[in-house]
Amino acid sequence: MISFKSNVFQSTFRPWFRYNKSGNVGLLCISLLLVLGFIFPSIIDLNPYTISQDFLVEPSWLNGNNEYLIGTDDLGRDLFSRLVYGAQTSLSTGFTVVVASVLFGVLLGLIAAVYGSWAETIIMRITDIIMSLPGILLAIVIVAVLGSNLTNAILAITLVSIPRYIRVVRAVASLEMKKQYVAASLSFGTPRYRILFFEVLPNCWAPIIVQSTLGFSDAILDIAALGFLGLGAKAPKAEWGAMLADSRMFIESQPHMVILPGVCILITVLAFNLIGDALRDELDPKAKEAK
Repeated sequence: MISFKSNVFQSTFRPWFRYNKSGNVGLLCISLLLVLGFIFPSIIDLNPYTISQDFLVEPSWLNGNNEYLIGTDDLGRDLFSRLVYGAQTSLSTGFTVVVASVLFGVLLGLIAAVYGSWAETIIMRITDIIMSLPGILLAIVIVAVLGSNLTNAILAITLVSIPRYIRVVRAVASLEMKKQYVAASLSFGTPRYRILFFEVLPNCWAPIIVQSTLGFSDAILDIAALGFLGLGAKAPKAEWGAMLADSRMFIESQPHMVILPGVCILITVLAFNLIGDALRDELDPKAKEAK
């Protein structure tokens, strides 16, 4: 069996980050968020669900209570603890959406490219229909039908995200199927499933990596949007979008309650976009030639 595989992972994770400032900034922000969301709670005792009598306490730097770094909400819950656990919720849900979307999107995209015929027609027409509709609006409809909770929100965003990966993988895989190494493998009697997963798929990883990185930011933003609308995480679970919704009535008296969750969403989405743009510049041959 003839195999032609581009060493995508080696070219992706080589020391180019040292020379890409935007990629470095994005990677640093995501690393800090991972430490803050998943390691910090195991080191310091934080409880985002404890209700106290200290309602709407100002942050410590605004002459508030030194016990609460960035103050409390209208139920007396520590805002810092809720932001930390909100990072955990956003990153874990974003990861779940991306992994599920990649798995199903890659599989369906490869099937459409390799087998063609009626399978390609059905898959691509459904993909076109889904992508013709606003993603967040379609997710809202799905959650409204299934019921408003975090699990259904993840499912809805996953269903909306899958078509992006189908189109990317199908486009790249269709080009790979026309190359000589695939024709040679077919002439040797290599089963199509082996060509599919061991020869064509490795050459599709570059655009998949870029799309999944950018898709991570979209997933986090969509989860926050559904949470803000009351269709995502339910109380008392800490989630940035839900925190924005709960604090919007205090935007004049306690503006930090609105600003801080919004800034967390902004930084996370921007960081993943910076990493995605940096990866695209590195993995896209046309982008390299333009430099």
